[in-house]
Amino acid sequence: MSHWVIIPVVLPALLAPLIVLGMRRDLLLQRVASVTGVIGLGAVAAYLIWRASVLGPEPYLLGNWPAPFGIVLVNDRLSALMLGLTALLALIVLAHAIGSGWDRRGRHFHALFQFQLMGVNGAFLTGDAFNLFVFFEILLIASYGLMIHSGGRARLGAGVQYMAYNLVGSTLFLFALGTVYAVTGTLNMADLAERMANLPEGHAALARVACVLLFIVFAVKGALVPFQFWLPATYSMAPGPVAALFAIMTKVGAYAVLRFGTLIYPEQTAATAGIASGLVLPGAVLTLVIGMVGVLGARTLGRMAAFAAIGSMGTLFLAIAPFQVESTAAALFYLIHSTLAAAALFLVVDLVLRRRGSDDIDALHPPVAQGGLIAALYFAAAIAAAGMPPLSGFVGKLLILDALREDAMGMWLWAAILATSLVAILGLGRAGSAVFWKAHAGTATPAVHDPARPAEPLAFVAIGAALAIIVVLTIFAGPVTGWLGETAAELHDPGVYIRAVLGPTEG
Repeated sequence: MSHWVIIPVVLPALLAPLIVLGMRRDLLLQRVASVTGVIGLGAVAAYLIWRASVLGPEPYLLGNWPAPFGIVLVNDRLSALMLGLTALLALIVLAHAIGSGWDRRGRHFHALFQFQLMGVNGAFLTGDAFNLFVFFEILLIASYGLMIHSGGRARLGAGVQYMAYNLVGSTLFLFALGTVYAVTGTLNMADLAERMANLPEGHAALARVACVLLFIVFAVKGALVPFQFWLPATYSMAPGPVAALFAIMTKVGAYAVLRFGTLIYPEQTAATAGIASGLVLPGAVLTLVIGMVGVLGARTLGRMAAFAAIGSMGTLFLAIAPFQVESTAAALFYLIHSTLAAAALFLVVDLVLRRRGSDDIDALHPPVAQGGLIAALYFAAAIAAAGMPPLSGFVGKLLILDALREDAMGMWLWAAILATSLVAILGLGRAGSAVFWKAHAGTATPAVHDPARPAEPLAFVAIGAALAIIVVLTIFAGPVTGWLGETAAELHDPGVYIRAVLGPTEG
């Protein structure tokens, strides 16, 4: 049992109160501590990826209590991948927040940032369904604080809406967990997988109810239609770096769907066969359509980026829905790409908003400082978000299309992906041309435009880093998809996870 498994939870959990209690009046010290912590998380995540690749799933038994009686964290390929992606995104976002000065606007930005990382990392590592709920609540509380960072009536209103929706989801989560425990007598994921596979026929109906409730909760977290209403206002009103960090939060919902759909409710489980795919597929199609149509119809850059995030979740869930090895590998590749692309787009929108004073697409404003560089970054981020060649979004969509080729509805799913990609290109292109290349009227409402504004090089470097990683992902798509294929194969072999946690006798 390696103690490294718990570090991604313990490190931010210790760093956050340390920042609040000992550094709250020293911004430079907060920055140093926060950046150091995130770099440390990245190093630990890289080591855990290596361990998961070589050793397979690795449990961590808190207090050395054996599963399923004690609290268990599990590091496997999927968990380690998500930890690495979170650390990478966190470093990019943190660099932008420091470079643009967003962290100056509230005393507790860095502490909330660390609490957010604690909740996200814990959700990816936990091997217990109830502790998944606990970590969901930690990241929800921290994200609410980040959401209303620097205040404002509109931001506060969007934050209240965000909290209300997610509290409803949390309540449903508790109902679902109570139902699961009533049926199986356990909430340890490995033990739960075993008991669900051998469930008596008389308990099948209640097990199906619990399954449906759980996937509704994950749909709320993943912004799957019809539970996506909270996302556009939340993401468009949040500070730019916060919205970029939130790109990983919807992936927590997708992660939970993958974990439960392959481990606890696989298609071969008689009591719940077909529920996961039957719920996810229609919601994914509607999410994809509504998200990309929203991109075309958005009147502000913030809402456009938010709807692009919704559309990308639709594409991701389309790949997840078949719950097959090939489609899961394609989904994981697209998950990495879409997280980085969404973050880059939100950060570019933040640069525009800070220089124009408004993110209205059709409003006329004087030119902004560094407009050419920002336009180039927007162009690259838009190509990534739309899934156009030559970036990795195009590779991801090709992998998804290939995985869906043998599906009974493959032709219609292909049509949905291709048509919505065209709509996204039109919407992103319209917004870019209106903001960066439209003729500027001298009588327009003056924007906040200060030619002497600091160059903010670190903010530009952060966006450039996100786009550079997307380029690297494109270049090394072959080795990455090979590793992700092995990850998907491990996911679809629940016995590997169960034996690692419960031991060979119980498994």
